[in-house]
Amino acid sequence: MPLRMDSQMPALKGGTNWFNSDPITNEELAGHPTLIHFWAISCHMCKESLPEISKWIEKYGPQGLKVVAVHMPRQESDTNVDEVKKAIDEYEVKQPCVVDNWHEITDAFENKYVPAFYLFDAEGKMRDFKAGEKAPKLVEPAIERVLKEAKVKEEAK
Repeated sequence: MPLRMDSQMPALKGGTNWFNSDPITNEELAGHPTLIHFWAISCHMCKESLPEISKWIEKYGPQGLKVVAVHMPRQESDTNVDEVKKAIDEYEVKQPCVVDNWHEITDAFENKYVPAFYLFDAEGKMRDFKAGEKAPKLVEPAIERVLKEAKVKEEAK
């Protein structure tokens, strides 16, 4: 069972390799709505969703959204870090991406799916979870809602 709503975001510790950034801590994500995206190179749907996620970074990044990808191997061949790097380059993945070959991050999130999207608010509480083929289309309205709520809170200060 994946994390429950309002759960605090687990730490992104235990990845074997990071691409597009140095290792990211929860402290660096604090104060920002954050989308954690699980994917695998053996997952066709995952690769199809990568360009959509890049569009979200361009569209919602200026509004404060942070995105971190977690590569979750589903089979032995998925643990080939060179192949993961090739996919990151081929699909022009822009967000920080951690390779979770030992499933330490995956286990902390209690995740069993790819693609899977965990959306956290600026306080680090889980606000939405979607997985599977339709997940990319279903999570975008939740991103917009969480960003709108963050803006309202910021304006109220």
